[in-house]
Amino acid sequence: MPTMTVTIKDMQQRLPELLSMVSRGNTIIIEKRKRPCARLEGIYTAHKPGKRVAGLNRGEIQVSDDFDSPLPDEFWLAGK
Repeated sequence: MPTMTVTIKDMQQRLPELLSMVSRGNTIIIEKRKRPCARLEGIYTAHKPGKRVAGLNRGEIQVSDDFDSPLPDEFWLAGK
């Protein structure tokens, strides 16, 4: 997503607009005396994910038959 740089003064004057931009996935770099001092990023985006679909990725993950079998003693004693 796009990154925008603003001064502290600009940020104070345009905070609602900048927060709206951040909610759409943009990143805002805030400068103090022409040096970056902070980054404003969204935690959640305005995009709402769709419903989950059971079985959508069926076959993408494989688990071995011995997945939950005990580990051999050599595994536990290897570092001793």
